[in-house]
Amino acid sequence: MNIWISELWRFRELLWAFTLKEIKIRYKQTILGIGWAILQPAALTLIFTVIFGVFLKVHSGSVPYPIFVYSALLPWTFFSTAISFGALSVVNNGGLVTKVYFPREVMPLSAVGAAFFDFLMASLIFILMMIFYKTSVNLNILYLFIIVPSILLFTTGISLILSTINVLYRDVRFVIPLLMQIWLYLSPVIYSLDQVPPKYKGWVAINPLVGLVQGFRDVTILGKIPDFGILSFSIITSLVVFILGYWFFKKKERIFADVI
Repeated sequence: MNIWISELWRFRELLWAFTLKEIKIRYKQTILGIGWAILQPAALTLIFTVIFGVFLKVHSGSVPYPIFVYSALLPWTFFSTAISFGALSVVNNGGLVTKVYFPREVMPLSAVGAAFFDFLMASLIFILMMIFYKTSVNLNILYLFIIVPSILLFTTGISLILSTINVLYRDVRFVIPLLMQIWLYLSPVIYSLDQVPPKYKGWVAINPLVGLVQGFRDVTILGKIPDFGILSFSIITSLVVFILGYWFFKKKERIFADVI
């Protein structure tokens, strides 16, 4: 893997260029531009607040439901957007794959990078919401320096795996929307992990996003220490998924040009 990382580092300017291109193409000829990066989680927050916060009255503890759900939608939207674009990145750039050599992982990585840009833009709204709702912040927020990189690793690993499978089986582009919908409800976005019955909590925590999303919410708006058991499992799984995803991608990239 050191060889692959070294090669990617040599092509870092290309990765940067691909990422900028992804951002520009995504918002080209749109009225709102990068405003869409903020509108998506904001719109979902409004919908979920009405349905789950007002109608179904999902418990959000001591914090208002809008910021409760937004705190989880922020990392979730990054994950969902990165996967949706990253999984299709190699096939969508098939013309380059068949003509020019460069580390193929640049394509899914640039999709993840563009999604992370959206994450940063949407985080501005999150900060404003924290100010509006007078959310107190303490030193537990420093756990973000562990949680956010773990989300990045897990997202990148899944993107590498799905982008590889999509080259071999084009069914992936049809499966992803369904997968994301199911994954959303299996993650503590519209509800808290504390609301899961104890006998099911262990099974739910198998999903690596559970520890990461709940941890993100815990250290930001709740100001408490995350569950180390669940978070540790998520962090280790994220690292494993990234390594396996990178290995799987590099082992299969030699046939990309022939298959595409």
